[in-house]
Amino acid sequence: MNQIARLAQHDGLPAQGRRRRGARSGIFGVLDIGSTKIVCVIARIENDGEPRALGFGWQRARGIKGGNIVDLEEAEKAIRAAVGQAEEMADTQLKGAIVNLSCGQPESRQQNIQWPIGGRAITEADLRAIMGEGRRRSAEDGRETVHAFPLGFTVDATPGAEDPRGMICETVAAKLHMVDAAQHSLLNLGATLLRCDLMVEELVSAPFAGGLATLVEDEKQLGATVIDMGGGTTSIAVFAEGHLLHTAQIPVGGWNVTNDLARGLSTPIAHAERLKTLHGGVLGAPDDEREWLPVPQVGEEEDQIARIPRAMVIGIIRPRIEETFELVKDRLEAAGLSQEMGRRVVLTGGASQLVGVRELAGRVLERQVRLGRPHPVRGLPETASGPAFAAPLGLLAWGAGEGRPLLELMPGLERPASRFRRFVNWLRDRA
Repeated sequence: MNQIARLAQHDGLPAQGRRRRGARSGIFGVLDIGSTKIVCVIARIENDGEPRALGFGWQRARGIKGGNIVDLEEAEKAIRAAVGQAEEMADTQLKGAIVNLSCGQPESRQQNIQWPIGGRAITEADLRAIMGEGRRRSAEDGRETVHAFPLGFTVDATPGAEDPRGMICETVAAKLHMVDAAQHSLLNLGATLLRCDLMVEELVSAPFAGGLATLVEDEKQLGATVIDMGGGTTSIAVFAEGHLLHTAQIPVGGWNVTNDLARGLSTPIAHAERLKTLHGGVLGAPDDEREWLPVPQVGEEEDQIARIPRAMVIGIIRPRIEETFELVKDRLEAAGLSQEMGRRVVLTGGASQLVGVRELAGRVLERQVRLGRPHPVRGLPETASGPAFAAPLGLLAWGAGEGRPLLELMPGLERPASRFRRFVNWLRDRA
């Protein structure tokens, strides 16, 4: 590989006419299973290494709460409908998909592992053994590792090796970032997709996908935190030195805002969602007391409509969003990554579009905040290119090879001994 190609890959950009390492070949699908919507995109990687969407479909989510599947039949219907739309547009049929991981209360763990080499060259088998040891140490009852990212290796006393294979030493030390989730939630996810005649080809952490879709390369290197404000959850991803360092998830999202409005104003949920979308915000203005909004009442006749000032809507929304950022702040402080995460916060997800959210986040988190609009993808309609679609667009970036570790030693679904894989095979054999 020439020097230009090396520099292009180092910067996260494929050289002209080359694919990124780990990029998918042929047509592939991605599936974002969220609490409020299901999104499916079918794509292929072009010669310049960038994805092109061939088919797109989305449906309102059913049978999903807080990122977890709670009704297999309803979830199956919504997934089938979204996938069917994308398949019809792309004129192809999917057998599997890259799926976002938002179920099973995903958690991050970091492991520091020393491994004896004994004066010989480090082999890939050594690195796989280190990854296996990291999974063993991270394992708890009912948890399954789905991501294992090497953050760097120390060869004897020399730190900073990204790929130590072939180097001779006595001991190699590895710093690993592991992401795991509850096994039963993963099994329910796999079972639901099997009912849809789909396989889980890869799982990708939802906030990680949001970061791939919205961050620029300098932010990944210098340190940034992505906050993906979804419908049922708010997820966090911390990046630094080009690596994903930490993820977390909070069971609060845009749905909670809608529910607060419906309860506080005694209005139907559908109208509460409309109020939030058209008139919602978290920062008040002098005219808010004088701007009156019609609000139908639950159980009343259609002509029984109350009128409330916009200030009341803001007064209901602001405490919930403020509480969300306080919870995010607590999670970040508990992770102990204040130096690594830098001063930059990027907000994305549907709930991030409320007026004033950026300013409120800056006050609570005491950091520079910007709104993260996903990088554009060819072939997608403009309506599917906003912050609410950061997760599926991040999955497309992963399919194009973006964000994959230098060492492709991923555990989880690709591991033959995985309980999840055995379960999937067992179900497939009986289908």
